[in-house]
Amino acid sequence: MKIVVDFDVCASNGVCMGIAPEVFEVRDDGFLYILNENPGEELRDTVVQAVNSCPTGAISIVED
Repeated sequence: MKIVVDFDVCASNGVCMGIAPEVFEVRDDGFLYILNENPGEELRDTVVQAVNSCPTGAISIVED
């Protein structure tokens, strides 16, 4: 799976980071960073929860 973020929609509110800190990080500059664009299957449930919890709907999963 590949994580895709629409940064034009992302509000960098950190909800995803709270759920999956090994994949997402909001840094001191106020922007969201993807730490692991292709997380392993062991993180799928966590990433799906982060995608579903994003208040702006900016995060999606693309199957590769």
